Amino acid sequence: MLINVSHNSYNNTHAGSMMLRFFILFSLLVHACVAAPKTPAAARAVPAKKWLTLSGKEPGVVARGGFSGLFPESSATANDLAISASSPGLTLLCSLQMTKDGAGICLSDIRLDNATTISTLFPKGQKTYKVNGQTLNGWFALDYSADTIFSNVSLVQNIYSRPSIFDGQMAIAAVEEVLESKPPKFWLSVQYDAFYMEHKLSPAEYLRSLRFRGINIISSPEIGFLKSIGKDARKAKTKLIFEFKDPEANEPTTNKKYSEILLNLAAIKSFATGIIVPKDYIWSLDSAKYLKPASTIVTDAHKAGLEVYASGFANDLSTSYNYSYDPSAEYLQFVDNGQFSVDGFITDFPPTASQAITCFAHQKRNLPKIGSTLVITHNGASGDYPGCTDMAYQKAVDDGADVIDCSVQMSKDGMAFCLASADLIPTTTAATTLMSRATTVPEIQSKNGIFSFDLTWTEIQSLKPQIQSPFSTSGGFQRNPANKNAGKFMTLADFLKFSKAKTVTGVLINIQNAAYLASKKGLGIVDAVKSALTNSKLDKKVLIQSDDSSVLDSFKAVPKYTRVLSIDKEIGDAPKPTIEEIKKHADAVNILRSSLVTISQSFATGKTKVVEEMHKGNISVYVSVMRNEYLSITFDYFSDPTVELATFIAGNGVDGVITEFPATATRYLRSPCSDLNRDLPFAILPADAGTLISVAAKEAQPPASAPNPPLDAKDVIDPPLPPVANLATNNASGGSPPGSRRSGSIATTANLSLSFMAMLALRLLLCAAA
Repeated sequence: MLINVSHNSYNNTHAGSMMLRFFILFSLLVHACVAAPKTPAAARAVPAKKWLTLSGKEPGVVARGGFSGLFPESSATANDLAISASSPGLTLLCSLQMTKDGAGICLSDIRLDNATTISTLFPKGQKTYKVNGQTLNGWFALDYSADTIFSNVSLVQNIYSRPSIFDGQMAIAAVEEVLESKPPKFWLSVQYDAFYMEHKLSPAEYLRSLRFRGINIISSPEIGFLKSIGKDARKAKTKLIFEFKDPEANEPTTNKKYSEILLNLAAIKSFATGIIVPKDYIWSLDSAKYLKPASTIVTDAHKAGLEVYASGFANDLSTSYNYSYDPSAEYLQFVDNGQFSVDGFITDFPPTASQAITCFAHQKRNLPKIGSTLVITHNGASGDYPGCTDMAYQKAVDDGADVIDCSVQMSKDGMAFCLASADLIPTTTAATTLMSRATTVPEIQSKNGIFSFDLTWTEIQSLKPQIQSPFSTSGGFQRNPANKNAGKFMTLADFLKFSKAKTVTGVLINIQNAAYLASKKGLGIVDAVKSALTNSKLDKKVLIQSDDSSVLDSFKAVPKYTRVLSIDKEIGDAPKPTIEEIKKHADAVNILRSSLVTISQSFATGKTKVVEEMHKGNISVYVSVMRNEYLSITFDYFSDPTVELATFIAGNGVDGVITEFPATATRYLRSPCSDLNRDLPFAILPADAGTLISVAAKEAQPPASAPNPPLDAKDVIDPPLPPVANLATNNASGGSPPGSRRSGSIATTANLSLSFMAMLALRLLLCAAA
């Protein structure tokens, strides 16, 4: 029997839910109003786009369980944030499950223990059922009344890579509750009609009790169910969509495999207006995780008059290497490939789908970038090819980078060339053939390495480059393994010649370990760079970067060069005396991301004033290093590298981003959505540090971490560079001569201890004052 469920117990138990929804909406709306003022003077028309969808209209974005990539599925907060952070016209998708007394709740898994606290509350409630031919164990909604569920059970995040600090704080949503919130569009997914009918619960009758009001779309993988509600749906003008499951699975009504049903799309048209297919039905992957040619399913369905919705999209899932870990690139593959476009996406991260469709689709590669922010590479496009190779640099040029970089290393016989570090192990195949040449050089790094200055250029050329994957040990996050060893090493002279012939605005020359090379190896890296630049006659912008102020001072005589001080430690403040000291040596600084936005347990907890302080001193700020892998991106950025870029560019006002994936940065800066002064229906907003974490209950939030220390003026000052030693008479004792310390470090061990003690004392004083 179907009943009209009273939600009194639901409302009493979860009274804080409405306050939580108000809080997050208020925070987001205030943030949006501050970040993206829409003034008539700034409004400019955006050309209409032509789409290859069935209707010719823009593809739709369907939020599976709201913003379920961040909050527990179909919670009020997940639904509210999905609507607030996505483009207009968003569709909320609720997957129907039914209680023993006929109430409808929104959860995609028929087993409640995967997404709720029910197993903790009712530890003996586990049951076994056969569902569509599969034996499943767990806690099922049909064994509990609506009152029991709403009064006791709360939601948890069911994917471990997503934030768990909201677990147990948000209520399960009733279908009626979501409808009453009046979302732009509402989609009800009915996955288990046959199972519920076996247990005397009828989803069809439940829908009739709702009179289909407010339900725009109903989908199901069961043909019999869709046919049974066809007349009512047509009367209510509700679309019906047939959902394809695994090709080898059997459809419950006909007992045919879905792969067989796919062969007769015309038959589907008789009871549905569209289909849902997993994304790999359209673009499947080969065994190496690269894209195969597209199937014809979208064009075939369109010929049959059926819309096609692709499912299975999430920013935090590993997918094809073709996308370079950029979720927007994956969406674009389905809507902007020149052959076809799906009619909509079903996604856990609706803002990313929104920005791909609204901001990036049909973007011309020759569009000018908005604003003056520089896109600077980190070892070329090293996210796609081995860093500092000809292929990495060519990819960076093709991707629209403004400035390409060369970290200069020296061979034993004095050849200056480009490579990420003096240690060849991470970025070449040296470890496979030259481990006998490994040594320890504490002035450069604490671990063993095979160093370029111990090998001749001929020996280095015998090696192959190797792509460096910072997260390769974290669940297999390799980078472009098909081109793992592609490309050739480039000498500094060849790099400058290459840059001169390309359309880049300029080059960044990074100089490391100058004092050590001069005093211990008799190699003058500064002189080598000066000579190469002079000989190249390069007529472009030149940035000289080092963590050693004395290296930068060596280029003071060339005022057209921009000198960049690399600050490779986390800082929280840049006092005026420090700014004044920096200005003596540099025009710009390269600062870590965590020095601008503080992070705790993958949440952005605060924003420093370092950029503001540097700008007051007329010092430009470049932030590094930007990467696409979601493991390096905080939850506040929606596991989306584009939102991280927006946060540092539009939110922090940096002058340049240093990135291993220049295509992602360039695409963002070319999009009108990066201009927050334009009057557009959708803008890519920067994250507001601290807002997301504050939504969680206080006891669930991670403890506040100590603030980063301020940058001290004495940390900027380095001793003069030593003269280039004559190795024939050099001290061979093996000890480090004066001045050969690692550049950019604290002056001496004693100074390090004093600095540490001073900071400790300062913290104690601050704690006492607090």
